[in-house]
Amino acid sequence: MRLPAVVALERLPVPFLAMTDDGIILFANTAFADMVGYQLELVVGSSFPKMFRTVPAVLCSLSGVDAVANLVVELRRCEGWTVRARMSGSATARRDDPVVLVTFDNLTERLWMDER
Repeated sequence: MRLPAVVALERLPVPFLAMTDDGIILFANTAFADMVGYQLELVVGSSFPKMFRTVPAVLCSLSGVDAVANLVVELRRCEGWTVRARMSGSATARRDDPVVLVTFDNLTERLWMDER
């Protein structure tokens, strides 16, 4: 049985999204939507910088995504509080690909406990 890629990506338990070079989110899985608290329909089509509490300057271009790979970024949750997550580098094989695929490791609870 062949599983369509979108179905496989949706089934990932890891927060995942795909975005264009101008920061528009083309695809997000339910795990990403749950992490930021928005309905999936509100995430897809939105601007990636709107999801960040503070947008790192290097994220303003696709070439900058790898510059923040494995760094902790701050995302804006729908209630207004901050989600801190480690963002991966792009999972695409080609550097000139117009789409970036990234995953997130939600560190919010772990970091909060460490700060106590």
